[in-house]
Amino acid sequence: MDEITGPEADSSPAETIAAPGLDETALDLLALLDLGGPVVLILLAMSVFALAIVLLKSWQFWRLGVGRTRMAEKAVTLFTAGKTEEALAEASRIRSPVQDVVARGIKRLADGHSPDLARADAMALGSDLIEDMRTYLRPLEVIAALSPLLGLFGTVLGMIDAFRALEAAGNNVDPSILSGGIWVALLTTAVGIGVAMPVVAMLNWLERRIERAAHSMDSALNRLFVSPTPSTQQPQARNDTSFPAAAAGE
Repeated sequence: MDEITGPEADSSPAETIAAPGLDETALDLLALLDLGGPVVLILLAMSVFALAIVLLKSWQFWRLGVGRTRMAEKAVTLFTAGKTEEALAEASRIRSPVQDVVARGIKRLADGHSPDLARADAMALGSDLIEDMRTYLRPLEVIAALSPLLGLFGTVLGMIDAFRALEAAGNNVDPSILSGGIWVALLTTAVGIGVAMPVVAMLNWLERRIERAAHSMDSALNRLFVSPTPSTQQPQARNDTSFPAAAAGE
């Protein structure tokens, strides 16, 4: 039988596994799952869920127009100058939480409602919009808090297995048994912290955008109702107009 020579003879099982379609990253991920066990699998699932929430919230903020305030400020300026129709058209041109609140206030004043009633209606709309913006933030808070704890739990379980293996070795103690078990156990803590850090960063970024939107709505309503206008000749005393942006989302 002829001896096989050439590239075919030099191929190894490792090279066969690393064939196209399963690159080194995929192999590293599989090795990570194999070493970390179910704890790492849960942490990776939590990271995917957190990423989905962040993408969903980014799309929601873009759809709602969070951060768009320029036209709302122009609408308030037009309204205080007595140009009600132009102000309402300007506030309704492009959707954003601030512009929706300003448009609601201007419309109520134009319909003849009292400033107090118009302001209360605009405040109610603003509170509803903020509550919508805060949806799904609570799961991010849970993931950010739970990931390091879950990683630490996996480390404790790994340490237990390492010391059990050390005990089973009896007098034939090999230091590599303990050291190998420890680094594998610490792997889950590293994964847990690695999942938590970006989630905390994105959660704070989302909450900051909500806080800025709430502040912009509050400021626009103060300008709309405190400034003397044809509909409100007497400046209105400021009530509690701050939106509950810091409240926990569901």
